[in-house]
Amino acid sequence: MAPTTANWHWKNKTVTPWAKTWFERELTSINVKGTGSEEVSISKVVEVDGDVELGQRKSKLITIYDCKVELQWAGTASDGTEVSGTLIIPEVSHEITLDGLSDYVYEWGLKTASSPAVNALYALAKAKLPTALETKLAEFPSVLIETHGKDLTVSTDPSRSGTPTQSATPVASASKPAAGSTKPAAKKPEAKAVNSTTLTVDATFMAAADDLFGLLTDEKRIPLWTRAPAQSAAAVDTEYSLFGGGVKGKYTALTPPKEIVQSWTLQSPTWPDGHVATLTTTLDQATDSTKVTWKLSGVPLGMEDEITRNLQGYYVHGLKSIGYVQVTEYIPLQPTRKTRATAPARDNDASSSRRYLALVLAALALVAAFSIPYFYT
Repeated sequence: MAPTTANWHWKNKTVTPWAKTWFERELTSINVKGTGSEEVSISKVVEVDGDVELGQRKSKLITIYDCKVELQWAGTASDGTEVSGTLIIPEVSHEITLDGLSDYVYEWGLKTASSPAVNALYALAKAKLPTALETKLAEFPSVLIETHGKDLTVSTDPSRSGTPTQSATPVASASKPAAGSTKPAAKKPEAKAVNSTTLTVDATFMAAADDLFGLLTDEKRIPLWTRAPAQSAAAVDTEYSLFGGGVKGKYTALTPPKEIVQSWTLQSPTWPDGHVATLTTTLDQATDSTKVTWKLSGVPLGMEDEITRNLQGYYVHGLKSIGYVQVTEYIPLQPTRKTRATAPARDNDASSSRRYLALVLAALALVAAFSIPYFYT
């Protein structure tokens, strides 16, 4: 496959273990000083909770991460007291680091007993550590791309790909056609019949249906979860474009806030020319959550795994990445048929045994009652 074709694919690579190692190594190198002998540093990364991925969409590498980072800090006060405490950053994400949609939040804790010198060092930590942390965290996206981008992107360098560059077009071929000649009109390729199937992906979010409906159709809100430009008028028979033009189509039916029906075409050389799928998104609201189901009809055979991964990665994970909590449905365990069938049988056997024993005892009592007079006579 040509590099330009391969780089159009939607791809994801999970790099969470690598990211945790990076946080542990880089954040513990942070150290700040006061005006005197005071000094504070990040002593330990206690936990990094979350997912980190690198995605490729239309030849563009995109960082996808949302983590909670728990740290320990330590320092020496002006009087020589060793001071320690905790620091939690609830959200370290692409949206904060690169998009600037919100500010970092810091939750501080002090373990050492309070004193004037200890309090002064605590104030120093609060004043200077956030700036040092944010400077270090700003390096994370570029290091992530530099380290793992080569695993997703196919090189277009001819010396590496082995594909020779095309020679320049001969001048003669560009000359003006002779008088009387007619240039044939370019024919639009006809859509060929494609063997296809239907895929379904669903997720339940702690959100109202009308809020999710707006996120999926509002041109101003769509880039929040796609992290790319979008076009959407949210009206029947109008065209839309998602993921920077990676997916295009037209709205065919809108029933706020319950259903969205739209034609769906992946702008990729691997997608058959002229082929159009249909994406039906249904939103079923419960008491405190909404189940969203994406049903894509017309997926070419052979692309099922790729399209399923990307529906989950770009639609479901996209909503999760901006704070929409996914709910996992709880299904209680049911007793097996064998348990239900054998339990009554054991009960019946026990009841039968007890009845048989009672009859035997009654018979013995009768025999004894009739036999006693004969012993006396």
